Amino acid sequence: MSRCKAWFRWNNKNSYSIAALMPLIEAGLARKPEPGIMLYSFATAQSVQIYREVSEAKAAKLDAVFVAGGPHPSAMPEEALEHFDFVVIGEGEETLPELIGAIENGKNPASVQGIAYKSGGTVRITQARNPVDLDLYPPFGKILSPLEISRGCPWGCTYCQTPRLFGCKMRHRSIPVIAKYARRHKDIRFTSPNSLAYGSDGRAARLEKVEALLSCLAEQKKPIYFGTFPSEVRPDFVSDQALELITKYCANRSISIGGQSGSPAILRAIGRGHSVALVEEACDLCRDHDLTPQVDLIFGLPGESAEDQRMTLDLAKWIEKKGGKVRAHSFTPLPGTPLAQDRPAPLAEEVEAELGRMALEGKLTGIWSARNVSASDRIA
Repeated sequence: MSRCKAWFRWNNKNSYSIAALMPLIEAGLARKPEPGIMLYSFATAQSVQIYREVSEAKAAKLDAVFVAGGPHPSAMPEEALEHFDFVVIGEGEETLPELIGAIENGKNPASVQGIAYKSGGTVRITQARNPVDLDLYPPFGKILSPLEISRGCPWGCTYCQTPRLFGCKMRHRSIPVIAKYARRHKDIRFTSPNSLAYGSDGRAARLEKVEALLSCLAEQKKPIYFGTFPSEVRPDFVSDQALELITKYCANRSISIGGQSGSPAILRAIGRGHSVALVEEACDLCRDHDLTPQVDLIFGLPGESAEDQRMTLDLAKWIEKKGGKVRAHSFTPLPGTPLAQDRPAPLAEEVEAELGRMALEGKLTGIWSARNVSASDRIA
């Protein structure tokens, strides 16, 4: 194929991925399939809708090569290749430009590391790439997004795709590179599996690294939001010293904390590496520093009993009484994770009813069962 137009299939759920990849290739943004090289990045919740769209485009004989990437195709390349021509597995900074070059120049894709494709009806998966050096690649270009400061996670929680996509070793952008791109923002926000793990191995905080980052960014005299959505922090990283840094340098008055369960047995089963007591301690510390803890809790984790769910509900009530906020989530089995084949535990009727009551009273937000999923959140 001679050089042709490349397009990112944009939607409001993949803008962060597109922001990171757009500086690396010449590509436009498309709301529907276009002739050329069509690039998709998507998660599991979008997969059925996207597969349908690609199949319809191919049935209409659209002159396009379809390339998939992101969490779902990376974990399910064989499935994605039932609809797509190529799959980028894992990080795309190095792989995607090389793959596009091979497509445009008619080269054998077998030489491109980190992809899957079909040859003679057989799925071929090439050699995996080493994790990229984040400093070598911009976090965004024309499309702004929160600054990705870290990738990878050493904890390996059984429900989470992060260590399967990006590895168990944390990598960090350097402070000069972060500061360079922060100048483009009116206020500075971040993405990280655990913001308070910046500069560390992800198991023990290096708060001197966090302070070096925040103090450098504070020189730009812009609002800094650290440890808030779209990032979060682990409860075992919350300390007086950490919160003093946030109150000193940052504009946010809340902290997003991944609590996940109020059941000690479930926390052990999913490999969280912290206790319920540490979640409560993190919330108390936040209130001591006049910060609001916003705690994420998951209902329906595999093996969860009605009693486990009541423990998580009790934790939610305790957080709310302490002046915190709770975001409830329904367990979703994600491909590539140890729990990919497990079904959600049914939600006990009394627990679901109480969650609904708390939501109506403004004490809880989120989606904890199929019954409270809005039409806009259903992707099929």
